[in-house]
Amino acid sequence: MQDNKQKRVAIITENGFEEVELTSPKKAMEDAGIKVDILSTEQGKVKAWNHDHWSIELPVDVNLADANPFDYDALMIPGGVINPDKMRIQKAYVNFAKDFMESGKPVAAICHGPQLLIETGLLQGRKMTSYPSIRTDLQNAGAEWFDKEVVVDKGLVTSRSPKDLDAFNAKLLEEIREAVHETA
Repeated sequence: MQDNKQKRVAIITENGFEEVELTSPKKAMEDAGIKVDILSTEQGKVKAWNHDHWSIELPVDVNLADANPFDYDALMIPGGVINPDKMRIQKAYVNFAKDFMESGKPVAAICHGPQLLIETGLLQGRKMTSYPSIRTDLQNAGAEWFDKEVVVDKGLVTSRSPKDLDAFNAKLLEEIREAVHETA
């Protein structure tokens, strides 16, 4: 098992991520000694959404076009209504997430974040949760949906909303420590 200081996690996002759904997991991982990169197709910075208004801007560490999933130990996808919808229609994001889903490396998605994972075509039989409004979308993609603060299925960590961040962050860190999981 790698020491956390050798671990590197990719957070993929577009403009419109829910601020706390990126900043809280990022801080939890950095506090645990994990290197965290924000990846995006946006140039320079990405802009957060905070409940009902535009908020902070965060620097993009790596342009998604230059990123290699092999360089990362886990993937985190923040929610927000805007962010996942913008990502799911761009092949670069879908393919990046699909590489993680196929590799067995930990993948964590909160709130509307699992919308991106639907596009990978790899949710059949997976146990998940999400913001309630995308429950039917996940079920139609083959996932078994649960109304719980956090659901973990072979390295796939999902939560419903910001109120679940403590549980989400704890399970995300646990899955990163455990590393690669069986994909079948």
